[in-house]
Amino acid sequence: MSYSGRFTDSLVQDQIDKVSLSFLVTDLIVRRGGVAANIALGMARLGVSPVLAAAAGTDFSDYHSHLVKNGVDTQSVYLSESQLTARFSCTTDMDQNQIASFYAGAMSEARHIRLSDLEPFHLALIGPNDPVAMLNYTEECRTKGYPFAADPSQQLSIMNGEDIRRLVAGAAYLFTNEYEHAMLLEKTGWTHEEVLDLVAVWITTQGAAGVRIERARQSAVRVPAVPASGSLEPTGVGDGFRAGFLTATACGLELYDAAMVGCTLATLVLECDGPQEYDLQPSTFLSRLAGVYGEAAAARISARIAVLSGSAA
Repeated sequence: MSYSGRFTDSLVQDQIDKVSLSFLVTDLIVRRGGVAANIALGMARLGVSPVLAAAAGTDFSDYHSHLVKNGVDTQSVYLSESQLTARFSCTTDMDQNQIASFYAGAMSEARHIRLSDLEPFHLALIGPNDPVAMLNYTEECRTKGYPFAADPSQQLSIMNGEDIRRLVAGAAYLFTNEYEHAMLLEKTGWTHEEVLDLVAVWITTQGAAGVRIERARQSAVRVPAVPASGSLEPTGVGDGFRAGFLTATACGLELYDAAMVGCTLATLVLECDGPQEYDLQPSTFLSRLAGVYGEAAAARISARIAVLSGSAA
């Protein structure tokens, strides 16, 4: 929602302890989202078959149809019998100040999902979710030997150091942005080198600066971003990167090439208003990728990802 005035103009300094405000908004835009759904849909558009394991509510029917239509396997979605699907509501004023609320709803029931019910799978991405569920999934992966990616994201701010350590240790991939990178070190008390000894690959997204890929006792690899054009809306950009990266690794591409795919998809998301509204056209995707990374890179990637080569069914 957009408010054409300034929130600060409605605040009375000596009444801050009893705020009661209402703002007349000029528009209301409702977008489908959610980290897991954004990533799963992006992977499906790139031609793989992701399994969405998350909790949804009694209002999930329309979203379910949308995901299935776009190739996402929703059979493992846990449906709450009493709560609505999680949602984020945000009002932005003319100075780009925001007042927002997050309703967890059915997300609190994600702890009832068991990864063993999803076997076999290539990799479990454990993204921001109900904290108990995240810890349960991670422990199940370690106990049963499932490869997993740790992607705690915004939940880093509410989890304590011990729980974060439990989420990260043993991960095949650790995803953070630059701010989360620093927060993880601060809250766990680990050094940078200690984290690299505990995970196989640490991937840090850096916005317009691209991506940094790190492994223990190896030099960091930096992958530049794909320049964006037009209006920019950052919601879901990180999810787009993860979708591209995970699709590419599942198709057998090396880390650097996988990051190229992730960066290209992230830019498509950035150029759209909403995390799922982008149009993935194979020829345009490869052209954008080749413009930054070269024709040889585009050829390697299209040879592995059938959708991009035009050979997908």
